Amino acid sequence: MNKRAMQESSFLILTALAAGSQHGYGIIRDVEGISGGRVRLQAGTLYTALERLSDEGLIEAEREEVVDSRLRRYYQLTASGRERLAEEAARLQTHAATALKRLDLARGIVP
Repeated sequence: MNKRAMQESSFLILTALAAGSQHGYGIIRDVEGISGGRVRLQAGTLYTALERLSDEGLIEAEREEVVDSRLRRYYQLTASGRERLAEEAARLQTHAATALKRLDLARGIVP
């Protein structure tokens, strides 16, 4: 079965969680760092994505704690989430390698 390409925000969220569980604000900061500051998730966008990824079985809430009278929920990848992230990373790597090879060929450089 051919899976659809993953949205960049989903890919970056799963990548952030690959290092371990995080709460929402931690994910926002991590995604910004992973993307070199290019992707800055807003809270509404993040929590919509987290709900969708959870519904898809790719992430799950690990634990909750109260900090400064506010609930902080930590999320983690599921086994399916790790598998899906690995598949998407491999897909992107294959496409990038093809593009780079063709660019080298276009310049007359044979790898």
